[in-house]
Amino acid sequence: MKQVGHELGVRYVLEGSVRRGGQRIRVTAQLIDAETGNHVWAERYDRDLADVFAVQDEITLAVTRAIGPAVSQAEQRRALRKPPESLGAWEAYQRGLWHLTQKRLEEASHARSYFNRALELDPTLAAAHTGLATLYQLEMGLFVKRPLAEGLLLAADEARKAVELDPTDAEALAYQAFAVGIAGDCARGFEQVERALSINPNCVHAYRAKGWLLMNTGRPTEGRESILFAMRIDPRSALDVIPQSHIVETYYMERDYESAVVSARRLVTDRPDHPWPYRWLAAALGQLDRTAEACEVLDRAIAVAPDAFNFFVRQRVPWMRQVDYDHMLEGLRNAGWQG
Repeated sequence: MKQVGHELGVRYVLEGSVRRGGQRIRVTAQLIDAETGNHVWAERYDRDLADVFAVQDEITLAVTRAIGPAVSQAEQRRALRKPPESLGAWEAYQRGLWHLTQKRLEEASHARSYFNRALELDPTLAAAHTGLATLYQLEMGLFVKRPLAEGLLLAADEARKAVELDPTDAEALAYQAFAVGIAGDCARGFEQVERALSINPNCVHAYRAKGWLLMNTGRPTEGRESILFAMRIDPRSALDVIPQSHIVETYYMERDYESAVVSARRLVTDRPDHPWPYRWLAAALGQLDRTAEACEVLDRAIAVAPDAFNFFVRQRVPWMRQVDYDHMLEGLRNAGWQG
């Protein structure tokens, strides 16, 4: 496999086999790291041969969707294995991406450092600008360490740079959809999502952006479906606290408070330091008249991250509709909030 990778000039090789028994077919596929010979991903598909072309299309689509996230994860592991001083631009970006995906304040400065280093080594690397755009969004809305107006401006600027460098980069377009959406321009956000999906129909972040935009334009059920679809394409998304928090929010917006409580409790158990689900959990419990529980969670929501709580509650953020903001405040006041 190392020889094959060397001769083809590639880092990853997809190989597989096809076996047939009567009217059944078994296709196995595995992705190999050609540098190490290690398996990155493997899957088996058992199908009926009633329509061989439909089976071929189905498996092709499944493999295509699986490979992207698998390669991304492998690239991050590869970058983490290398000494920082020996990283190239792409590896520095991957290293920054790993720190960014932790969604923790203490990792933010490391992510910024690696993204900036990647751009120093290669100023044309659009992906590093998308990383910075996402970082500014998190600093503004999750860590609340950057003023709203400044965060909006910086995130939009980095997303714009990424798209200008590579207008065919679906990931860059997806991040720009987020950037313009958080500024309140959801219509333009949808346009960027559609452009991203026309370039790459399997773009995970495009489906996440679409779900978030749908959620914030009064279509929470469709929004949740889009976010869950992204998770099916990339199972690692199921471990990301941001889309999980958005799923909690969609249940609350639907007034399915029981489902919101179940999802939020699962999330705060897995990530007790993440502030967003506490707010929706307190509001959902308040709507269910479970006052004692709601009051306890409300206190926790404020204690875990008082700045984040005030950011979302004291004033309406640009991307939230007034009706959704009022609905959230109603639940929080039922939970005992006096604001």
